[in-house]
Amino acid sequence: MRDAVTILGAGESGMGAAQLCHALGMPCRVSDAGTISEERKASLHARNITTEEGGHDRALIEAASLVIKSPGIPSDAAPLQWARAAGIEVIGELEFASRHTAAKIAAVTGTNGKTTTTALLHHLLVQGGVDAGCAGNIGTSFAGAVATAQERPQGDHAVWVVEASSFQLEDTATFRPDIAILLNITPDHLDRHGNEAAYGDAKWNITSRQTAEDHLIVVADDPGLSALRKRNTTQAQVHAVQMAPPTSETAPLLAAHSIDKQRFTFLNPPFTMSMQELALQGKHNLYNSMAAGVAARILEINDADLRAGFTHFSNMEHRLEHVCDVNDISFINDSKATNVNATWYALDSMTSPTVWIAGGVDKGNDYTSLIPLVGDKVHTLICLGKENKKLKKAFATAVTRILEVESAEEAALLGYNIAQPGDTVLLSPACASFDLFSSYEERGHRFKSGVRSI
Repeated sequence: MRDAVTILGAGESGMGAAQLCHALGMPCRVSDAGTISEERKASLHARNITTEEGGHDRALIEAASLVIKSPGIPSDAAPLQWARAAGIEVIGELEFASRHTAAKIAAVTGTNGKTTTTALLHHLLVQGGVDAGCAGNIGTSFAGAVATAQERPQGDHAVWVVEASSFQLEDTATFRPDIAILLNITPDHLDRHGNEAAYGDAKWNITSRQTAEDHLIVVADDPGLSALRKRNTTQAQVHAVQMAPPTSETAPLLAAHSIDKQRFTFLNPPFTMSMQELALQGKHNLYNSMAAGVAARILEINDADLRAGFTHFSNMEHRLEHVCDVNDISFINDSKATNVNATWYALDSMTSPTVWIAGGVDKGNDYTSLIPLVGDKVHTLICLGKENKKLKKAFATAVTRILEVESAEEAALLGYNIAQPGDTVLLSPACASFDLFSSYEERGHRFKSGVRSI
């Protein structure tokens, strides 16, 4: 007989998996290669969950009934190889949570825009009176959220809106959302996945097990996603979102948008609203809004609630978040832009001369696509990272000045001192945060603290 479930990693994902195990009456243990905070150990021990830190006991892993891995652990890590060799199933926390909820699942992925789209879809559903929960890569582990929801008097939510990363999706075995949204594919996390094809294949797991009863919403205009769709198949009903109005070749589409008419248009049945009415502005957010709107319509949100939801939504923290204006200098926190494509969207939306703060852990970035935008919009680059050689080399001829700092607070103050009235100081790193910060959230909070102290 197998022993307790082994959970590898004591971060947000691992803690959520442990919470759900406890709620289900499944004995478990949490093992972390590093240290576990005293607060988290106390929380686990209060549930009679044993902990291990500073390494993993191979014998205990080989005796486990199931191994649940945190998404940050590479799939070829030694403890996972030990488990598989012993015939033990290894799954991710996303997979584990999905096995223990009977709710409908609307899952969102893509290189960029998935957090905004997840939050917007959840907002539209709640606006429409649906008992919907929101979890996943957006910040709250899906497993922990399912455990918490099951403790409610009314029980589990009717619908879960889940943001899913490539790391989470590659660790799935039976995960099958009722509605999947796949926004775009651009190179990201190549240090983990090895190449763009492997990264795309991980993303495709959001739909690879869907059936004809399920729905897949895709952005038809994205070239990376179009290439991925050509080499993969899905059984789901596909709803294509695009900028151009539908033609006889593309019909029937559930959603389409025509820029020349300045209209945001859904088909079957028809529904339009002006682009100016949308709370989320910017070309990239049109795709996010349209995709969320299609999903909401599939879940039977009526037009009046859809219109109200689109109009009154507030964007996520750390995503093109306006911090404040100081002496006519605007500060924007886009700390969640951890890859080149996300930063491209941020720079593209700038309408004033810009001081750009970038840098961190390079994930195999190719900055070529940013150079024209930087040359056109940015007069000063402030490098916020421990290793900035690649960043400085890439933009050496595109900007007037390149400076270096070692803290977000220093970056905010330096940006203010350099900027002129009417300028924008933009934190949009294009890199991960782990050289100087514990997360992109910490990076964003410290930048905002620096701005507010000016």
